[in-house]
Amino acid sequence: MNRFILSIVCVLLFSQGALAQKYATKSGEVTFEASVASFEEVKATHNNVSAILNTLTGEFASLALINGFKFKVALMEEHFNENYMESSRFPKALVKGKIEGFDTSLLTEEFQEFMLKGTIEMRGKTKALYIPIRIKTQKDSYLIETNFELKPEDFDIEIPSIVANKVAKTVVVNAVYSLNPL
Repeated sequence: MNRFILSIVCVLLFSQGALAQKYATKSGEVTFEASVASFEEVKATHNNVSAILNTLTGEFASLALINGFKFKVALMEEHFNENYMESSRFPKALVKGKIEGFDTSLLTEEFQEFMLKGTIEMRGKTKALYIPIRIKTQKDSYLIETNFELKPEDFDIEIPSIVANKVAKTVVVNAVYSLNPL
């Protein structure tokens, strides 16, 4: 299923030419944390996130299946999927956009910082996204890292008052992708 979704993303984003240089992964890592001090950790990691980069245009896309996020506590994972993210109804999160000023000749084995301007689609909502993205070369691949924050209310995620003080109002997202030539 991941391969099918990655294929669709490729066709939609990169149908402009067969000469485009594409780099991709199906094993990107995305972690989010919404922990509050003195309470149980609210943190999950997904190790099978798909991503693709068109090195000619700087277009980038990342797709995560929501039910792929794993928590330390099984009950927390169940509540996340059923009550908060409604993953059976909204099964994926998609980030897509263009890396501003992207030029492969600027890349070295040291991270170079750019800005990704695009959107994030999650729970049936699309929000503008303008986030820092760091890229470096690694042999024949590119390593991409980013950190950014999201607010649950931007995606109509309601945190019940009984647990509201145990969950941060802002969710910190960290992502790492090692992209190889397609």
